[in-house]
Amino acid sequence: MEIFSEKGARRLVEIIFGILAVGTLLLQLLIRGTASLPVFLVSLLSAAGILLCVYRYLSKQAEIEKEAEILVNSFLDGNTDARIACDEEGQIFRLFQAVNSMAAVLNARAVSEQKEKAALKNTISDISHQLKTPLSALNIYNGLIQNEAEELPVIKELCGSSERELDRIETLVQNLLKMAKLDAGMIVFEKSPENIGDMMRDIELRFACRAKQEQKALILSGDETISLFCDREWILEAIGNIVKNALDHTDRGDAVHIEWRQFASIVQIKVTDNGSGIHPEDLYHIFKRFYRSRYSKDRQGVGLGLPLSKAIIEAHDGTIEVESKLGKGTSFAINFLIPTKL
Repeated sequence: MEIFSEKGARRLVEIIFGILAVGTLLLQLLIRGTASLPVFLVSLLSAAGILLCVYRYLSKQAEIEKEAEILVNSFLDGNTDARIACDEEGQIFRLFQAVNSMAAVLNARAVSEQKEKAALKNTISDISHQLKTPLSALNIYNGLIQNEAEELPVIKELCGSSERELDRIETLVQNLLKMAKLDAGMIVFEKSPENIGDMMRDIELRFACRAKQEQKALILSGDETISLFCDREWILEAIGNIVKNALDHTDRGDAVHIEWRQFASIVQIKVTDNGSGIHPEDLYHIFKRFYRSRYSKDRQGVGLGLPLSKAIIEAHDGTIEVESKLGKGTSFAINFLIPTKL
């Protein structure tokens, strides 16, 4: 147990050596007969009194510092009302006052952020409602026009184009809302142990029709016993966006591989394709929102799928890395820590 701070201990040692030096000098004088015994005893008692006072002072300082440390740790642990008593004068109490002021500022900022998040949550809910209603109406109107245009090929083709654009707008709106909810901390992940093989088969089923139409292969491989502690729906969203990106950048006859495996402390899911690859200039920007590469042939994407995947993965305490060779293909590696290995 530390009784003194390093600086206090040094001062105490200096005082002790000073007293010892004076005591030694008086003892030598006493032996030589130039100092009387009473003078020596009085000096020795005075030195002992000074030493006792110094000890008590430093002990009190150590107690004050220890109490301050306990209160600071309490604040860091979430007790926002923890404050250090600083009613006395002195340098250390001025420091305590500054610490208390800093704690008050941090509390005020935390309250302000909570209010901003609550306001943002309400705004997002309003936007979601206001956007979904007209989009649903437009889809219905577009469907009615298509039904009435069976014998009008030009109108039918325009309705088909309109439907695709409406789907694109709806996807954009949904992704924007998901990103906003993640940013606002509105998402509460409902995590449970999930079999990765089952989740990847769900993704395969989701894209099976598109892969068949575009003559592309979706290949799964991995240990069927591996599980991941996660929110199933959100992880499916994250991996699904990456698989969609792979299908967007592959040609007929290409393949998208989804594999998973477990290492000592992580579970890894890998999505690899042999498509067009990513230009080196774009590798550092693909997770930025709305980023559009000047080298990409994809003109339909809006640049939200990969940033959304990254946000979801990081919210699960995971990481995502990408490797790519232009003209050879791309590989996304998603790593999740195993909780029992932490």
